[in-house]
This record gives sequence, C-alpha cells and structure tokens, in this order.
Amino acid sequence: MVKASSSDKNSTPDTPAEHESVAPGKGRPTPTRKEREAANLRPLVSDDRKEARRHARSVQQAERERARVGMANGEEKYLPVRDRGPQKRFVRDYVDARFSVGELLVPAMFVVIILTLFPQPEVQVFGLMALWGFFIVAAIDAILLGLRLRRKIVEKFGESRAEKVRWYAAMRSLQLRIMRLPKPQVKRGQFPS
Repeated sequence: MVKASSSDKNSTPDTPAEHESVAPGKGRPTPTRKEREAANLRPLVSDDRKEARRHARSVQQAERERARVGMANGEEKYLPVRDRGPQKRFVRDYVDARFSVGELLVPAMFVVIILTLFPQPEVQVFGLMALWGFFIVAAIDAILLGLRLRRKIVEKFGESRAEKVRWYAAMRSLQLRIMRLPKPQVKRGQFPS
C-alpha cells in the first residue's frame, strides 16, 4: 500500500471555500415522473365553459386570420388546391405582369348600367352593343393569353409537367388587379423567366 505524500493532500480541496469554484446545481430536486404527469393533467371539459368557448373562438379566429394573410401573400401552405404548384405560380406571375383587357370588364359594366338609366333608347342600345363588343375583345385576349401561356409552360416545365392552365389564366385576367387572390407578387412588366 502506498501512502499519499503531503503534496497530494494539498491538491484535494478540504474546505468549503475551495468547493465554491465548482458550478452550483439547479437548486431543486429533479421531479419524478408521477409529479410531471400530475402537472400536465388537464380536465377534458373546463370548469368555466364560457371562458373555454371564448378561448377556442379566439384561437380559431387567429388561425383564420393567419390563413387569410398567408393566402393573400401567396404562401403555398395556405393556398387552395387549385392555386398550388410552380406552374400555377408562373401563370399568376405572368398574368399579373401584363395588362389584360378583361381587367376593365367590371368598370365597363358600371358604365353600361349608368347608360341604361338614360331615357333615350339609342343610348341604351349603344351601351349594350359596346358591352358585347368589349366581351368579345376580352374573350379573344383571354384565348390568346391561354395559348401563349401553354407554350411557355411547356418550354419551362416540359410537356409531361404542363398542366391545363388556360381557364385559370383567363379567369385571373378577367379580374381587377386589386381584387385578385392571391395578391399579385410582381409588378407590371416584370414577367417571370
């Protein structure tokens, strides 16, 4: 058996002051599993039904607001199925970058409504004829847009990934720019590459 020398005795701390340099513990015992499970227990039905209903309603309202903002901003997670995917995003950006004749459809209808209030039948007939002419021009513009977009999608994504987007593009082009959902993410003239 080897005896410790006096120099070895000096290396081990014996006084409480020497122990203070060691990091202190967390100051409380680790909770048992039973204590943790008891802390996590919540009743299935709250004692205060009105408060629980109010809380659930506020949570649902916050989720709906988050989904509304996400959809308006074009976040893929919040978009309806018809608006999801890179092809649909390309179509939206392309339609939003150009001026479409169909954007003026709603204002033109208001003008025709005002013209039908005039008592002269000539003015009313002129208004209706102009509206039908406007419909025809907007339809031709939407058809040409659909054909152009179909060709661009085949070039960008390939024939196998090309979806039927003509109707989607036409419906978006007939809406006023400020009323489109998801909101336009590009400026006019900023066509996607």
